[in-house]
Amino acid sequence: MLSGIQPTADSFHFGNYLGALRQWVALQDDHEAFYCVVDLHAITVEYEPKALRERTRRSAAQLLAAGIDPERSTLFVQSHVPEHAQLAWVLGCITGFGEAGRMTQFKDKSTRQEQVSVGLFTYPVLQAADILLYLADRVPVGEDQRQHLELARDIAQRFNARYGELFPPPQAAIPPTAARISDLQDPTRKMSTSSLSSEDGRLLMLDEPDAIRRKFRRAVTDSEGTIRHDWNAKPGVSNLLEILHGVSGEEIPALEARYAGQGYGHLKNDVAEAVIEHLAPIRERHAALMADTAELDRLMAVGASRAREIAAPVLAEAKTRMGLLPPASA
Repeated sequence: MLSGIQPTADSFHFGNYLGALRQWVALQDDHEAFYCVVDLHAITVEYEPKALRERTRRSAAQLLAAGIDPERSTLFVQSHVPEHAQLAWVLGCITGFGEAGRMTQFKDKSTRQEQVSVGLFTYPVLQAADILLYLADRVPVGEDQRQHLELARDIAQRFNARYGELFPPPQAAIPPTAARISDLQDPTRKMSTSSLSSEDGRLLMLDEPDAIRRKFRRAVTDSEGTIRHDWNAKPGVSNLLEILHGVSGEEIPALEARYAGQGYGHLKNDVAEAVIEHLAPIRERHAALMADTAELDRLMAVGASRAREIAAPVLAEAKTRMGLLPPASA
């Protein structure tokens, strides 16, 4: 199983954590798991080099702080394993231009870029290489990535049909219990660290307690005054209930009963304090990891070495099957 996350912000947002990272931690128990910080994907749009380096470290530290165990999983930085880019080129040569052009994420992101790079266009092919390089048959993804995973399946099946069975067509592993977390200022839209989301709309894993309290105080609700879960009629209140359920484990109907007759201010305060308490050990662990970047870099190097033990022979086999001449020993 493989999944990755981009280092495009100083902190992951809370939707990343509840919707994905907690599932990653649980999946370590019964899967051979590979998790990577996908920095090559991050350079497909405009970025600042110094910030990217810092955010790559911070992303790795957040994964470790959230519970990814380097003894039970392989955690690494994507660009530290050059086989990813090499396999992406190979797979790009059997991917149709029209297939890549139909990806809805490319259409969406390209409208928000002054200059659209070839890398952004071929992003899904690199994503397919990320997955197939480890012969991963399960990929925990959100609904927004399902189209990319279908392309990865098509590429795998095409390669297998032309050159012999090598890549298992990957299946989506979408946890049925994954939380739905929306923007605090626009609860009709999912939480994001992109420019589409305001500072008060996104709740970050590394936010200070006072920032968390402020964001929940300002969270958009409605004028009805009743605390009940209904995404269509009451997205703001439903979002608060989902977050409280995510950190406390208390079921939504029980929360509705507990807050019956109470105001939104009381709910907002309780959600804020529950989130602060839940995130405190993660923030502390992250700070400790970032205080020793040499050890953090060592852990990433160990992960990359372990990843290459799997990736290198898979790439070599793919290239050989496609007719590329293997290099002779010196």
